Amino acid sequence: HLNRVTEYQRNRWTTVCNCRSTESSCTVSGADKVDSEWIFSRFLSDNWAVVYAQQLALAEKLPLHICFCLVPRYLDAAYRQYAFMIRGLRKVAKECKSLDIQFHLLQGEPERTLPGFVKSWNIGAVVMDFNPLRLPLQWTEKVKKQLPADIPFMQVDAHNVVPCWEASPKLEYGARTIRGKITKLLPEFLTEFPPVDIHPHSSTKTAKAVDWDEVLSSVEVDRTVGEVEWAQPGAAEGMAMLESFIQHRLRLFATKRNNPNSAALSQLSPWLHSGQLSAQRVVKEVQRWGKNARESVTSFTEELVVRRELADNFCFYNKNYDSIDGAYDWAKKTLKDHAKDKRPYLYTQEQLENARTHDQLWNAAQRQLLLEGKMHGFMRMYWAKKILEWTSSPEEALAIAVYLNDHYALDGCDPNGYVGCMWSICGIHDQGWAERPVFGKVRYMNYDGCKRKFDVGQFERRYAVKKA
Repeated sequence: HLNRVTEYQRNRWTTVCNCRSTESSCTVSGADKVDSEWIFSRFLSDNWAVVYAQQLALAEKLPLHICFCLVPRYLDAAYRQYAFMIRGLRKVAKECKSLDIQFHLLQGEPERTLPGFVKSWNIGAVVMDFNPLRLPLQWTEKVKKQLPADIPFMQVDAHNVVPCWEASPKLEYGARTIRGKITKLLPEFLTEFPPVDIHPHSSTKTAKAVDWDEVLSSVEVDRTVGEVEWAQPGAAEGMAMLESFIQHRLRLFATKRNNPNSAALSQLSPWLHSGQLSAQRVVKEVQRWGKNARESVTSFTEELVVRRELADNFCFYNKNYDSIDGAYDWAKKTLKDHAKDKRPYLYTQEQLENARTHDQLWNAAQRQLLLEGKMHGFMRMYWAKKILEWTSSPEEALAIAVYLNDHYALDGCDPNGYVGCMWSICGIHDQGWAERPVFGKVRYMNYDGCKRKFDVGQFERRYAVKKA
């Protein structure tokens, strides 16, 4: 779909793509590079960028390469997230080999590694995936500036069902303002994926073999945050979790998704975040097999498509997506007005990180994050709001919430995480409520409110500190 593509450089090349449903034909005209090859950056399965890149390569009868630039550290991500990603990449590389597609793992920032790779392999065009966060966008701009003028450079939004720039050209206020725009475009974009076939044009050179154990040992991150057993990396493993959701938990989603004691959630966020599972594939399968749970299918589609794409919209169009400066004016004012309010408790980052507060429900949520690399969605709201209540300033609260989420959650360093923290602490995508100490007009949550919604004792006991 051409609407999924942003062409950063046209120069002497013109790309034309005519799309009809799931079929597309692409022609490329311009400077003829007889020996050039095509490259794509990021993951393979159910990925519109791979589909688009292969169609370009087939049109020119050229080899196709997939390339991933691995940086030694990324924001506050720890070994847990890196191991999940790298072990998934290893399976991507194996799949590439079966399709006669060369897989390259480049170690270092894209602007340092990719331009040289393009030159040494005589690459004819670059197709990159889309990420709305600041650092990946900066990488994209830096790579763009360093590529030769005659190398087309395109970006495809394979992250969303409706591409971010198509869903809306501006920052949206909330779900109610973007929902109709996305719903209107779903018939165009929520299609089946064209297959990525065995590539008929082989490369004359072979990619360097990857020592995956050495790669895992080379990352410069906190290794005390270990891997978890419940989430195994890989597209097949993600599909298995999706199958279990459809069979056993989907029917409960509409009514039980806000109960942390109920097995009603999809548990798919690690695979979606890392690109090992496509949101579009998930939606298609849920709609295909969830016909006896229509209310849950509707609720789940709202969460996975509308709310998730709203998070991408916020991060793409608001460069202060993880800062108080990115809050709405009413929220900035009310938080400033109450910044000096007396807090009922004050905790340090270390105390919060180690789940040492007076609130056993909050401690249980933090321990779930530490042990499992995840936190129930309802508890994440309560968790973040209590950090605001128990720290010295909104700025400190937001910084701690973002750090803990990015450092321990398998789906950390993600637009959903930043928007979740901003919703809880800064009222993003929300409205002003009755004014109260510390929170001002930002929505308030408390322990008694949780007791009215679910059995808090059951959740506390599940994640209680085990006695020696």
